[in-house]
Amino acid sequence: MHEPLSTANIPPQFLQAAFLLGHTPLKALESEPRVSYSLYIPPKHYDTDSDPKQLPLVLLVHGTRRRLTALYAEDVVSFANSTPCVVLAPLFPSGLDGPNDLDSYKTLRSKSLSSDLAILSILEEVATRWPGIRTDKVFMMGFSGGGQFTQRFLCLYPDRVLAASVGAPGRTTILDPETPWPEGVANVETLFGRQIRKQLIQQVPIQLAVGSADNHVHGNEEFWDWLEQFKGGKDKDGQNEELKRMRQGRLQSLRDLKEAWESEGILCQLTIVDGVSHEGDKMRPHMLQFLRPLIQAEFQRLTGDEGEN
Repeated sequence: MHEPLSTANIPPQFLQAAFLLGHTPLKALESEPRVSYSLYIPPKHYDTDSDPKQLPLVLLVHGTRRRLTALYAEDVVSFANSTPCVVLAPLFPSGLDGPNDLDSYKTLRSKSLSSDLAILSILEEVATRWPGIRTDKVFMMGFSGGGQFTQRFLCLYPDRVLAASVGAPGRTTILDPETPWPEGVANVETLFGRQIRKQLIQQVPIQLAVGSADNHVHGNEEFWDWLEQFKGGKDKDGQNEELKRMRQGRLQSLRDLKEAWESEGILCQLTIVDGVSHEGDKMRPHMLQFLRPLIQAEFQRLTGDEGEN
């Protein structure tokens, strides 16, 4: 088997021709080939020295529709070039846990997927191929389903997260030791072999971002009545609790999450963007704005440079 290419072994003038700078091709993860990932690496900022200064890494997690277009969006590319930083977008296909599966990656563990371990493996691969990228600690952002993943990864791996922007998740996780994962954390040690380290989560800068008009879920009442029956009907109180939380809208869900987390000593910045509904492209600039000064400070720490504003 061929050894993986590394920028440490390739003359700098050939890196773009080898598709190792700029937008990289979508690559299958060696340890879990059903999962893939792509990066944007700003060519003029990547250090090709044998002992390179490292660029900060932003993990950008997709939503339920699996759109990776954000990685190619002008605002994201401009952000990576000017901050500067690398942006990494994983792809968790639908259908991994069966033909109707849309959500398996969001809970980090499912019947056939450990999406948390997949991310850790991706970071290991990136560290080997691009030694000029810092991978032991990362910045994270995700909208909708990506917000769910970001929030839960932060809960389990606060030691790997420098800051997190959680955008409008449909479902949230509170640190309730009596409620099972993913709504609570009662069985986290059994599922993941990890403990919730609240004191580490408290040290991570966190943004909860949502539009002021993001108070309606997709579909109409008829759809949700049908989905309630499809998912097994109502409980003894006449409601399906999971769907009840989703029906209340993401604005209220994030307000509730902020209150729940702050009761645990976890401070969050709640960003409510006026007039915006569930629109990732309109929320993303506000999420990047939260991360920018934090990434710039990390870039300066890693390189001794001030970066560009």
